[in-house]
Amino acid sequence: MEKVIHVPYDVTVKAVLASLERNLLPDPVLRRLTRLLLAGRLRSCYRPSASDQLSDLLHFAHSLREMPIAIKTDDPKAQHYELPTSFFKLVLGNNLKYSCCYFNDKSATLEDAEEAMLELYCEKCQLEDGHNVLDVGCGWGSLTLYIAEKYRNCKMTGICNSTTQKEHILEQCRSRRLTNVEVIVADISTHEMEASYDRIFSIEMFEHMKNYKDLLKKISKWMKDDSLLFVHHFCHKAFAYHYEDVNEDDWITRYFFSGGTMPAANLLLYFQDDVSVVDHWLINGKHYAQTSEEWLKRMDKNMGSVRPIMEETYGKGSAVKWTVYWRTFFIAVAELFGYNNGEEWMVAHFLFKKK
Repeated sequence: MEKVIHVPYDVTVKAVLASLERNLLPDPVLRRLTRLLLAGRLRSCYRPSASDQLSDLLHFAHSLREMPIAIKTDDPKAQHYELPTSFFKLVLGNNLKYSCCYFNDKSATLEDAEEAMLELYCEKCQLEDGHNVLDVGCGWGSLTLYIAEKYRNCKMTGICNSTTQKEHILEQCRSRRLTNVEVIVADISTHEMEASYDRIFSIEMFEHMKNYKDLLKKISKWMKDDSLLFVHHFCHKAFAYHYEDVNEDDWITRYFFSGGTMPAANLLLYFQDDVSVVDHWLINGKHYAQTSEEWLKRMDKNMGSVRPIMEETYGKGSAVKWTVYWRTFFIAVAELFGYNNGEEWMVAHFLFKKK
């Protein structure tokens, strides 16, 4: 009988990653490996009973209250925004919306889906022209600029953590002749200010945070008595977990999401100390899967322009590796949110009022 040789798991993963860095893994293989990792995550996080599942979630929620508002705040900034805005202009839609879009029509373009989600935010938050609006974690200003242009009497304030993002937003304001936008570069976990707003939006920022109690308390201080807070975050439908770099296969954590959190769909309901929930919605993960597939298509289509950016940013010796890493990141996001027909990982929308 032939002897079976068992290769240690970490050795196998290292070999796979070495092949990945050299661009030797075809996309179907990457997608299959990603789905295997996701299946492993589900096996490790699902509990045998609903009671056990709830107990886990409560323990997670209580543990967050003992943590800082955010950890490793400089890492995501370097991981995502080390690349210049020119890269994201090649990959994202015209609004530079670096978050889930909403494909309400099978023939919708990425630009259509960006605007559909931006409009959905405004509807759900009951935005009115003339409101004083804060966009916390505004990125390249997709929502800030959308509101400023469509609701000309709104005064928009965006908080981002990157000077390059601020420069892009202000450049757009000049080209669109917008005078109702202010941009603040700050770390939201430590930023303090004396201001109050009619509406506050937070789009895919809570995933970079930990202590939601202290974060929502901070935000509530910027809310008027009749203000509304709208939060969009991605999530798993049943459980929450931290992104931790402990194994060789924690690749996404290491290179793209250090200090991150995967909230459960109902996790924020346990943090109503200073705000109370008005409404709560879920959006199927297929919308995010399609968003990331579109980003991947655009990256591939514009590879002739992407390569020089990678070389300039990471050096010629690392350009191939980082090009592959970004492609693999988009593939991983698509597979994550497309898993089980979009019914495992998805997007949650919350509307809060001040207590």
